[in-house]
Amino acid sequence: MENENKMATEPVSKLYWKLGLPMIVSMVLQALYNVIDSVFITNMKMDGNIANEALTLAFPIQILMIAIGVGTGIGINALLSKNLGEKNDKKVSQISGNGIFISLIVYLFFLLFGIFFARPFIQLFTSDIKTIEMGSSYLSICCIFSLGSIGYTVYERFLQATGKSLYSTIAQISGAVTNIVLDYVFIFPCAMGVKGAAYATVIGQFVSLFIAMGFHYFTNKEIDKSLRYIKPSFSIIREIYHIGLSAIGMQALLSIMMAGMNAILGHANADSTILVGAFGIYYKIQQIALFSAFGLSNTIITILSFNLGLNDLKRIKECIHYGIIDTILFSLFLSILFFALAYPISSLFALSSNDTKELVSTCALATRIGSVGFVFMGFTIAVQGMLQASNKALKPFILSLLRLVVFIFPIAFLFTLSSNVTKIVWWSLPISEVLTAIIAFIFYYQEKKKLLHNEKK
Repeated sequence: MENENKMATEPVSKLYWKLGLPMIVSMVLQALYNVIDSVFITNMKMDGNIANEALTLAFPIQILMIAIGVGTGIGINALLSKNLGEKNDKKVSQISGNGIFISLIVYLFFLLFGIFFARPFIQLFTSDIKTIEMGSSYLSICCIFSLGSIGYTVYERFLQATGKSLYSTIAQISGAVTNIVLDYVFIFPCAMGVKGAAYATVIGQFVSLFIAMGFHYFTNKEIDKSLRYIKPSFSIIREIYHIGLSAIGMQALLSIMMAGMNAILGHANADSTILVGAFGIYYKIQQIALFSAFGLSNTIITILSFNLGLNDLKRIKECIHYGIIDTILFSLFLSILFFALAYPISSLFALSSNDTKELVSTCALATRIGSVGFVFMGFTIAVQGMLQASNKALKPFILSLLRLVVFIFPIAFLFTLSSNVTKIVWWSLPISEVLTAIIAFIFYYQEKKKLLHNEKK
């Protein structure tokens, strides 16, 4: 097949960026939905701060939604790519059909959560009536209509696994542009407030889903789309989640990291409101760099899984080499970019307020210091992609646990005991990335040696 020939024969250095750049754009745009909503909501003339707090309280469930979607997608991607390389056409079709089945089950879970549990969840964190109303409205709409987000994640992986990542990016860009336009229209001229932001988000996600479905059904000749393949196969679902569960756990740790840091900063020897607020904004800014790295990691999974299926030693070596080196270089570029633009980016969240100078300056400081660790973060996430491509689940999860919990929490806590906490606590971010990268290098060396040794046999 034309696509298989490209994945099997096109120079890896060229293929990596041909597939990687669209994946970066797709992943970043996925992360930007909540960021865009927050920028518009924060700048409402009335109740902007309350609305932003409401969105922050809803954010962990959105992260969980992304975690399940992305984790499932990574499992589908790795399994699809490997079987495409092995030219196992029937199993390829079964994997895609089961991916659709899984997306419907996941959607049912969030549908029920949105109907029955959105308000009780928000009430766990605040007793303010206005915040509860805004937060529960936003969260329930995003959950009840989450099929767009969950479904798109699956169809995106169908396109990426067959080398058509440009199509998934077109779909994602279309949805993001729709979200931005409707955010403005619904929040300002229509004065719909938080509900407007929620509806803009879900409409944008459905636009992405419908376009991705169109590309899949009209261009993806490598996959048989017969409805009979949607019948669940628990052996295939188990294979998908052998990798997918680890990836879900890795993504879900982002929620734990956010909650833990909020708790630590909230008890610091300083203005906790400023610290927590600055970290909340930094966290959303940092997601742009983080999801860029995930995009490159997904590229490693796609190309390396495919060539492991082909059993091509030369291309396996090239996949590992270019995947790691190019991710490090791109992450270094992101470090420099975010360090230079820290203040302007932080200021986007306070365009309509004159009383946020300290918050913005603290967030800018956090972004500058945090960006120092982006290059180490990129290396770690690239190694996680390499491990996932070779069907490893535990080691990638361990790396996420180290960088998001084990290292950062005690370091951040110790720094909060300082009288100069506002300036030094942010160093816990790059320090934890450096320490994790050391462990990642050990895993990288062990896995590379094992992969090349096995292929020689």
